[in-house]
Amino acid sequence: MWDGELDEQKLKGVFSSLVADGGWLFLKGENQKAADSFTSALALNQDDKNCFVGRSKCYLKMGHSDQALKDAEASLKVDATFFEGLYMKAEALYHMAEFEFALVFYHRGLKLRPQIQEFRLGIQKAQEAMENSIGSPSSVKLKNKGDLAFFRKDEEVKRSKPISAIQNLTKEKKQQSQKTPKKEKTTRQMLGEFYSDRKYLESLMKDEDLVKGKTKGGERLEDVIQGCLSYLDTCTDFWKQESPICDQEKNRKPAQQKRSKPRHGAPSEHAQFLLKSLDEIDADLECGNAEGSLKKAEEVMKVVQRWSDKEVPDKKEILGGLHSCMGNAWLDLGDVDKALEHHHKDLELSKQCMPEALSRALDNIGRVYAQTGQFEQAAEFWQKKIPLVYGALEKTWLFHGLGCCYLMLDRHDEAREFGLRSAAAADEAADEKWQINAHVLVAQSELKLGNFESSVFYFERALTHAKLQEDDSAMEAIQKALEEAKQQLPQ
Repeated sequence: MWDGELDEQKLKGVFSSLVADGGWLFLKGENQKAADSFTSALALNQDDKNCFVGRSKCYLKMGHSDQALKDAEASLKVDATFFEGLYMKAEALYHMAEFEFALVFYHRGLKLRPQIQEFRLGIQKAQEAMENSIGSPSSVKLKNKGDLAFFRKDEEVKRSKPISAIQNLTKEKKQQSQKTPKKEKTTRQMLGEFYSDRKYLESLMKDEDLVKGKTKGGERLEDVIQGCLSYLDTCTDFWKQESPICDQEKNRKPAQQKRSKPRHGAPSEHAQFLLKSLDEIDADLECGNAEGSLKKAEEVMKVVQRWSDKEVPDKKEILGGLHSCMGNAWLDLGDVDKALEHHHKDLELSKQCMPEALSRALDNIGRVYAQTGQFEQAAEFWQKKIPLVYGALEKTWLFHGLGCCYLMLDRHDEAREFGLRSAAAADEAADEKWQINAHVLVAQSELKLGNFESSVFYFERALTHAKLQEDDSAMEAIQKALEEAKQQLPQ
């Protein structure tokens, strides 16, 4: 039994070393050697998504876009929501000149991780590449406004429909394509500006030579196009349930028809308005213009409050997001009370919405408390966030934040526990910077507990990661702490 456990530990150690070597060699620009190291690591653990992404980066640097794409797709087979895998798939497709498909995956990544700027930059460069290669944006039908990702209705529909029903959507929608004029009119009203995208996709499906083709990534064009059509039809069904136009038309007077017309195109109109506004709010806040960001958020909130629940079923979620933006702006302006007021409003609204919104509100409240030295309160809200977090990178910084709070509260056992959990998540995410932070936290906790040998061990691990990152300031600070810890060792 002991020999088996020892062998397993050795294998884990070898695997970790190979992954670390791969990351270090990649940073040095030795891409082939780095790829070989990741390949050796995958021989020990063939389902490690971070290794696939690491090797994908190497292949892309070497100009092997097709191999980079295969590895990115392999990581997504392990975890379909792995945002780094989505980014590498989008990057590989972009380098293969599959700009339309790259745009789709940049959007998917942005939806999962809206805070990551690389996805926004990817969307921008993919759109520019499409314009340069095809012409004006109006000639491109598969563009970002047709993604519909900003409504997040697909998630709601998936929850409201059984899996078997979704799997049969393709067959059902083919039958529905033989529509009566009245049903066609309803579809046009529901989809608004997306209706033209749908008609364009339908015309592509009639091109027999085209649909038989495949993308460079091996995906059948027929499947890709049909998937987009099914997605649009799913959204149509959802909006029809929210606003049953066909039933209303039976008893509607001419005057009522006129008043209701703006609602038919409401989803796309509201989406475009919100997307543009939120981008402006975020941009102002990122460039330090907190006052401008706050003013814009207040103006948008007044507009949204005038919308009816029928026009925008996810109104509470939108209002919660705006309160979140206003809370962040007030924090930048130094008004902690108003920041907390808006984040708590976001929290109350988010309890009635999706888990992602609730997670955001809890995170923001904890961050305000932590920045103002109220560590007990910060830990209280961050603890509530734990069940809502799934990604390794998000777990890393959440556990690190909790560990730091407990360290400041002199609750050193809990600080060590969360430091170790942060380190494990950082290893899973293969994030060197967070590996440094997590190991320093564990080392500090061990030092406070009087476990000096363990403290030295974790400071040395943090120093190794800092050297891999070539982070001089971190190396200097850790080296100093390490020497102080060594002085505590028994002579």
